[in-house]
Amino acid sequence: MQVKSKSGRVFRLPSDNDDAAIRAGIAVDPDTHELTSKEFKQLRPMGRPRIACPKVPLTMRVDVDVLLALRASGQGWQTRVNTLLREAVTSGKV
Repeated sequence: MQVKSKSGRVFRLPSDNDDAAIRAGIAVDPDTHELTSKEFKQLRPMGRPRIACPKVPLTMRVDVDVLLALRASGQGWQTRVNTLLREAVTSGKV
């Protein structure tokens, strides 16, 4: 059986025979065991945690010299631009 993820990737799920072989391998391996339902519930999801207010990608046009100056300021320039825009908005300059 195959399932498709939200991103479009297709995964083949193991058949009953595959599952039996996997369980048999787990049973004979002294370094592992099959997780109980309680242990499985304690696992944390992988990936970055969801944030309450995610940032939105933006496409805009700026003068080349402005962009070059921002990039020349080093890593984190986009965060600094966001901070400058936030300050302008909160101070009422925009």
